[in-house]
Amino acid sequence: MEYRELNEEYQPSLLGFGCMRFPLDAQGKIDEAEAERMLDTAIAHGVKYIDTAFPYHHGDSEPFVGRVLKKYDRSSYYLTTKLPLWDLNTLEDAKAMFENQLKRLDVTYVDFYLLHAVDKAKWEKAKQLGILAYCEELKAQGKIRHIGITNHRLAVANEAIDSGLYETLQFPFCYLATEKDLELVKKCKEADMGFIAMKALSGGLINNSAAAYAFEAQYDNVLPIWGVQRKSELEEFISYIDNPPVMNDEIKALIEHDRKELSGEFCRGCGY
Repeated sequence: MEYRELNEEYQPSLLGFGCMRFPLDAQGKIDEAEAERMLDTAIAHGVKYIDTAFPYHHGDSEPFVGRVLKKYDRSSYYLTTKLPLWDLNTLEDAKAMFENQLKRLDVTYVDFYLLHAVDKAKWEKAKQLGILAYCEELKAQGKIRHIGITNHRLAVANEAIDSGLYETLQFPFCYLATEKDLELVKKCKEADMGFIAMKALSGGLINNSAAAYAFEAQYDNVLPIWGVQRKSELEEFISYIDNPPVMNDEIKALIEHDRKELSGEFCRGCGY
């Protein structure tokens, strides 16, 4: 198993588990039996980093993840959730949201608490409402361990790194990445800031998981979150633990082909 160092305290495996795209039942709700088997399988194979958020699965992801993880020792996994700034108008709203998230997850703390989907307007809102100062209070109380940010825009991402206020950046990163995206990864490393790669399969646009894995594995400061939807997909990634794909000439040629064919079509696939 390969590991990534987000900081001195947290070294999760290269397989991060995203909880945005669980399998669904006939009613379009989380297929809880199958999704629980997937989470259990991932954890059994050394996956530690579990990523959820308040709006995922129309609000059902957090409480479901909390119920599944309750069977495990709290120190055996790293739990990430996110603060939906678009739902907040006051600092009191943020406080109520966080306490509600702890209840939904049924935990006393989260390892990483990220400001979610931050654009320029939400960046300004966070500063005006004093959100970062509140997060620092939560950190001092032991209710969150690390403060981060997730966004899709290079300008805001660069400003976040330059601010020195955050410990992790979650950003779309796959083998369709531009030079500016690659510079962002390097900048995080120089700032000693963890880089969490979302959309490593470009929202389904990339269909070669081996190539995607080999690309991400080149960067020793990048933790990819694989938003698997089926058990078969999870098993595919788990197979890479013992037989990791390497960046050989065949994979390089495939990536070069996809970059030419899919340039400009990088899908974040978030729905927000």
